[in-house]
Amino acid sequence: MNNWYIIAQVLGVITIAFEFISYQIKDKSRYFLITGIGSFFWMTMFVAMGFATGMDTQQSLIVGATYSTARNLIFHKIFATNTPESKERGLNFLLIMIVVALVAGIISILNAPEQVRWLHSLALVAALGFVIGQYLPGVHYVRVTVVVFALVVMLTQTPLNILYGDFRWNIMGIMIELAKIVSVVVFYIRYSSEPKTPQLKFSKP
Repeated sequence: MNNWYIIAQVLGVITIAFEFISYQIKDKSRYFLITGIGSFFWMTMFVAMGFATGMDTQQSLIVGATYSTARNLIFHKIFATNTPESKERGLNFLLIMIVVALVAGIISILNAPEQVRWLHSLALVAALGFVIGQYLPGVHYVRVTVVVFALVVMLTQTPLNILYGDFRWNIMGIMIELAKIVSVVVFYIRYSSEPKTPQLKFSKP
């Protein structure tokens, strides 16, 4: 078995743990920290998959995951400060990140094989919705938009996107997206019984 494929699966397991935990946390600062760490491992998984199955179909995913890592960690710092000035900086940063995502996403789409550009275009739209949902107040926007984003990214881990190499399914990539969806479902099950406290013990009230 391709060693890079095995490495990708190991990195995927680590990502699953962080992703599942993050959507049980209501506090924005802690959410962004945990999901930022998870995004780093998510990015390295796509790099490993690129070495295993062809880098050209993984390029936009690597760019997106790298962007996600930086964005989440910066937002963690902004929300941890939690002042009117930091909130204004956060809004300005959000607008800059949307522009960066558009430029990087369009370039990655153009560099992708023609037969899968539609899929990467769909992923870009879902990603932008998720970025905005992360920043909006409350616990619901981010969870609704991440479910949509996860469903689209899941498709990129199938033979629809993996065109080359011996491994035509990234099972771990699919499991990561399923973990996000399952985590959201678990969150709302807990939310329905305790709407004020559906979060892990180490997060702030």
